[in-house]
Amino acid sequence: MPGWDWNAFGRYLISGYLLEGAWTTIWLSVVVMVLGLLLGLVAAIMNMSKSPVLQGIAKFYLWIMRGTPLLVQLIIIYTGLPQIGIRLNVVQSALLGLSLNEGAYLSEIIRAGILSVPKGQFDAARALGMDSSTLMRVIVLPQAARVMIPPLGNNFNGLLKTTSITSVISMEELLRRGQMLIQVEFRVLEIFVVAALYYLVMITLWGMVQRRLEAHYGRSVAPATTTERRSTVAPDSGNGEGAATAVERREMEHDLR
Repeated sequence: MPGWDWNAFGRYLISGYLLEGAWTTIWLSVVVMVLGLLLGLVAAIMNMSKSPVLQGIAKFYLWIMRGTPLLVQLIIIYTGLPQIGIRLNVVQSALLGLSLNEGAYLSEIIRAGILSVPKGQFDAARALGMDSSTLMRVIVLPQAARVMIPPLGNNFNGLLKTTSITSVISMEELLRRGQMLIQVEFRVLEIFVVAALYYLVMITLWGMVQRRLEAHYGRSVAPATTTERRSTVAPDSGNGEGAATAVERREMEHDLR
């Protein structure tokens, strides 16, 4: 095997061929994360429902997806489904396999986030006449978000690297592009080091985004400043009832946010 070549390393570092593979990794991860969140939300709601049938379907889905390796799932989807008349191309197979697998893990994160919302929030929303969909959209999910953001961010971090498994079904993401380039250039170490640097850059950039998201959603639970606490007290009407009423009203508004 030839020794390390700095010129080849520099050439691969700005290779458009590998950059296209990195872009495929990014958009594949984003699409899978969105689809996984939708599947995870549906699975979490079904798992928490009072219907034994819905609970059974959700638990069976989680059991299959979490109990078998992602590699096996991708191979079955790509090579097994055509045998029963369902033909998917490489991109469709990768999206389906990754989304089903990711949704199973995200459903438990979403379920934990929903359960973290105090029961009083549900009771207050129902007292206001909210239906289930409005309750989830306006009351529950915004409050659950601050609990779910850290684990969801970590999942996306792992997903950026997990997409490399799709190379086994010829999905031309970063790792697959690197393998194909090695077959032509025979520069194994230089190409894999460049691929590792690309992954490192993607993970670092996502880490910055995740910290901003956590800071944004964490503001709602930050301790109130002295000025904010003073602003919650209304002027006394003489018997103390005005201040108490204002505080209770603001507490209710805070609970419904």
